[in-house]
Parts: sequence; structure tokens; C-alpha cells
Amino acid sequence: MNTNLYSQIQEAKAKGQNKFAILIDPDQLRLGKLDTILQNAMDANVDYFFIGGSLIVNDMLDKVLVGIRELCNIPQILFPGNSFQLSNKADALLFLSLISGRNAELLIGKHVITAPFLRKSSLEIMSTGYMLIDGGAATTVSYMSNTNPIPRDKNDIAVCTAMAGELLGLKMIYMDAGSGAQTPIPESMISAVRNNINIPLIIGGGIKTPEKALANVQAGADMIVVGNAIENDPTLVAELSHAVHSMNTTVNGFDETHPKR
Repeated sequence: MNTNLYSQIQEAKAKGQNKFAILIDPDQLRLGKLDTILQNAMDANVDYFFIGGSLIVNDMLDKVLVGIRELCNIPQILFPGNSFQLSNKADALLFLSLISGRNAELLIGKHVITAPFLRKSSLEIMSTGYMLIDGGAATTVSYMSNTNPIPRDKNDIAVCTAMAGELLGLKMIYMDAGSGAQTPIPESMISAVRNNINIPLIIGGGIKTPEKALANVQAGADMIVVGNAIENDPTLVAELSHAVHSMNTTVNGFDETHPKR
């Protein structure tokens, strides 16, 4: 099991080393395609797998976690859509607080229910302020959370929300346009938030090309997360990973934070 992942993320941020994560939804991904994604991820030095979805309706979570562990050692971080998506077979968990919404259950209610399990688990817990940004289409996250996303042209709302999350003691901010977003988060919003917080900033949702991934990194994202585009075309892994890592500092021609696994 990997440990101290948050310390690694903090250190990478301090060094200007950008990270790339693949989002895997156990309900949406066929296991045959998973094998291809895993091999491509290892070849491309992907940093993390985020595992989860807004609605997991079967027993695929543990099966996917075990399957990944058997084939590679890329850290697995749970990205839970509800309080039932928990497993000690992962390395860490994003303890998400939906700070962009006003649904008390997703700000603190569900956390109270899961806290006893998490306290006893082996998971590394990373408290994360989750901000849903309008991606031009109704998303599963918005429907299931019963919250409205932040309008994509309201940078001031996004900035104040992210600042509030940091001041509350959250360790990271995750801005997400949601699964199936038609339009990704604008670079201007990413830049505005980056300039007003000091904690790691994660960006996901609607990122379909390496050019967009690179633009988000240049705007200030510390970590890029891609799910749907890779599920549809696993060959994108190499290009996306290269784009995210292309601005990283190198030592003797090799990226010092991405050794071959």
C-alpha cells in the first residue's frame, strides 16, 4: 500500500511538478478495456488512479481495485460518489465536501456516517473541497447531489468558494465540470482560483485533448483528471500524460518525479 500520498502531492506542487490521474468508474468500464488502460498508464507514467463514480450499483469496486493492484503499483485513490463507495483495498480516499453546493448532507452529513469506518481503516484520508462547475450539460453529479454548479463565467464565486475551503482547513480543492461535460472549466477560472489559494488544485471534467490538459496546467492546475475521454479511447493516455508532465522540471534528461514503474 502507498502511504503519504498527500505529502507527495504537496512536494510536487512546491517543485512545480504537475500530476496526471485517470478516473475509473467501475460501473462504466469493461474489465477487458481496463487491462489496456492499465498497460497504457504504466507505459505513460500516470501518477494516480481515481476510482469511483456518482452511482456505483454493483460489486465492481473491490474487483477493480484488486485487478489494478495485481497488475501495477500506481496509487489508487477513492473518489466516492456516496458513503457506500469505501474499501480498504485502495491507498487513499478523497474525503469530499461539496463546498459549491448548499446540500448539508454533502457538506457534513455523509461524513459523520462514514467517519467511524474511516478512522479504523488503513486509507490515507485527504480532505478535499469539491467544486462543481457548469460544464454545459446536466451531469450525474448535479442530479445526485441536488445542487447547482457554479456558473462558468462567475470567477469571483469560484475564487471565494475555494478560499473558504482552504480557510476551513481542507487540504485540496477539486474543480470538476462533471462526467460528460460538454465544455471544460475555463482557463480564466482556473487561473483566478490558483492565484488565491495555496493548496493543491485538481481540475477535471470535459478534458478531451492533450492541448486542453496542457492549457489547464499552464493556467495553474496542479493535477489533471481525465475519465470519459480515456474510457472511449485508451490510446489517449500517452498524449494526455505527456502534455500534463511536459512542463515538469527534468534532471539529466529524465523527469525526476516520474520514474519508470
